[in-house]
Amino acid sequence: MTNTLEATGPLTGMDAAGLATDPAWLSLKAAATALQGLQVKDGSVPNPGDHGQARELITSITDAVATLAPHFPHDADYLRLLIADFGRWADSGLGVPDFLDSLLAFNPQEHRVNGLGHLVVFPMYTQNGSTSRFVEAVLVEVIWPEFIGELEAGNYSNKLFVPLRFIDFTPGYDSNSAVLFPESVAVRETPTFTWGAIFQDREAARYRRVLRAAADVTRLELPAEAAEMLNDQALTQETFVMWDLIHDRTHMRGDLPFDPFMIKQRMPYFLYSLEELRCDLTAYRESVAVEHDESASPEARRQAKLVQYAVIFDRIFRFAITGSRVRNYDGLGGQLLFAWLHQHHVLHWTDTKLTIDWAEVPDVVIALGHAIEDLYWRSIDRPKLAHWLAAYELVSGTLTPNPASTWAKGPDALPLTAPLREMTDQVMDDEFPLSMFYEALSKKMQGVIDSTSGITGASEA
Repeated sequence: MTNTLEATGPLTGMDAAGLATDPAWLSLKAAATALQGLQVKDGSVPNPGDHGQARELITSITDAVATLAPHFPHDADYLRLLIADFGRWADSGLGVPDFLDSLLAFNPQEHRVNGLGHLVVFPMYTQNGSTSRFVEAVLVEVIWPEFIGELEAGNYSNKLFVPLRFIDFTPGYDSNSAVLFPESVAVRETPTFTWGAIFQDREAARYRRVLRAAADVTRLELPAEAAEMLNDQALTQETFVMWDLIHDRTHMRGDLPFDPFMIKQRMPYFLYSLEELRCDLTAYRESVAVEHDESASPEARRQAKLVQYAVIFDRIFRFAITGSRVRNYDGLGGQLLFAWLHQHHVLHWTDTKLTIDWAEVPDVVIALGHAIEDLYWRSIDRPKLAHWLAAYELVSGTLTPNPASTWAKGPDALPLTAPLREMTDQVMDDEFPLSMFYEALSKKMQGVIDSTSGITGASEA
C-alpha cells in the first residue's frame, strides 16, 4: 500500500492523546487484538484455515497505519517499512514474522522531545506481559523534561534511553510490562540495539498506589517531599525518568567482571539481584550528589531528592512482594535493601510502626552499593565459580537462606567440580524466603499489588 497522505506535523501533548479515540487507531487496535487469537507463541499463523482472516486483519492494520502515518513524520521511514514488512509476511505464508527492516528504521532515541508521539506496531513479546511474539500496537508519547536534558547532556549521558508515557495499547501491555525493548521483536537476525524505552508513567502510577497503601499499613509517616509525590503523577513520573536514566546507563559502567549478566547465560538468580540493585543504588548515590550540586538546576536538585525516596520505597515495598517466589531477583533485591537498612539501625519496625532515620539513610544505602561494587572489583581477578560463591556470601550475610538450602551449607556441600549448571540447579527457587515482616505485609498488600496490572499515568492521575 502506498501512503499518499501529506504529513500533518508531529503530534505532541494533547494532540497525541487525542488519537486514542481516532477511528484508525481503534481499527488497528481491534485488528491486532483479533490477529493475536490466530497466532501461536513464535508469532506465526500455522493453521492454513486462518490465513484468509489473518490477511484481512493485516490489511486492516496496514490501512490504519497508512491513515495514521501523516501524524508521525519523524517516523515516516519506519511506518513505510512497517507496512512493507506486514505485506511480505502475509505474502510469504504467515510463518515466523520478520520485522527487521522496520525495526532498524525505528529510532525513537533520535527524537527525545517532550510530548512527541509515536505509533509502535511489532510482533513482539512484552516483558512481564505476554511471552508470545504477538502483533502488539502501542500509542505513546515521550517524557523529556528540561532538567533531564540537562542531566543527560552532562554527567549522565545515555543516548539509548527513551522515557515514555502510555496513551493506549493492545492486550500485551494490559499487564505489568513497563518496557519496550527492540530485542523483543521478531526478526531474522539480531541487530545491534540502539535504544531501550521505559514507561515511566506506569512505574510512577503503581509506585504511588503501592506506597500510599504501604504507608497506611505500616503507619509510616512520609517526609513532606515524598508525600507530595502521592498526589502528583507528573512530578512522580519525572522522578522515575531521572532514576531510570542513571540506572540504565550503569549496566555497562564500572569495574565489572566482564558482562555482569554473563551474556544472559543461566546462572544463580541472586547475581541478577545484585546487578539490578547495584544500578539502583548507583542512581541513589548519584542523586545524592546532584542534590548537593550547587551548579545543578533547582529542578534537578529537587528531583534528585525525590529519586532517593523512590528508590527506597519502591524497592522495599513493591519489589520485595511483587511476583512469584520462583527466582524472583527483583524481589530479593528489595528484601536485601530492607534488611540492610534494618540491620544498620536506620529502619525500625517497633510497636507495629515503621520509622526511618532519614538523616542517616544516605550513608547506609551508599555503603551497600560500595559492598556490591567491591564484590565486582574483586571478581575481575576471580574465576566465575569463586565470584558466585562470594556473591552468595554477600547476600547471605544479610538475608537468612532457606534452612533446606544446599548453598547455605557452604562450598563443601556443593558440586564444585561439576558443570556450572549443576551449581545453579542447587539454588532453590526461593533461596531467601520472605521474612515474617514481609509475609505479613504481603498478605495485607497483595490486593493492591495485583490492582496495578495495566495501570497507566492517566488512570492514576
